[in-house]
Amino acid sequence: MNLHDDAVLVLKGYEGQEELRQTYLDHLAAHPDGMWKACRDGHVTASALVIDPEQGRVLLTLHKKLRMWLQMGGHCEPVDETLASAALREGTEESGVPGLTLLPGGPVRLDRHHTPCAWHLDVQYAALAPSGAVEAISDESLDLRWFAYDEVADVADESVVRLVEATRARL
Repeated sequence: MNLHDDAVLVLKGYEGQEELRQTYLDHLAAHPDGMWKACRDGHVTASALVIDPEQGRVLLTLHKKLRMWLQMGGHCEPVDETLASAALREGTEESGVPGLTLLPGGPVRLDRHHTPCAWHLDVQYAALAPSGAVEAISDESLDLRWFAYDEVADVADESVVRLVEATRARL
């Protein structure tokens, strides 16, 4: 199975956000290249909210290009066999935290937003940080910082706040 087919299966199995989910499925049906950055009409991306439930906090990155506090995430790569593995790869690369594990149950939310390159049809997962996790900043970030759940709304936009809320509801 290729990444495009995996994404279709993941989205068909995702419950909630029906209209947006259908937008994603329609996009993939119309664009065989809809998983890749080269698709100028938009592309599916994968992200992971790194969460530490023991400490009641999430790890956010100050994105270098967008200059916003966001969850880890980005474009799918040819090495990604599944959407979940793309989210886990992005989470690990951008957080520097080894041993992340995805929260069971598939994606937590979907979020469609316009970026400088194109529309991103983001499939958002949550990744559990191991106990005592120590982050390491990547070259894609200006900063990397842990925020208590109730601090997120002070630094991040509504999409990140909704992702934190949906993740906490699933814990």
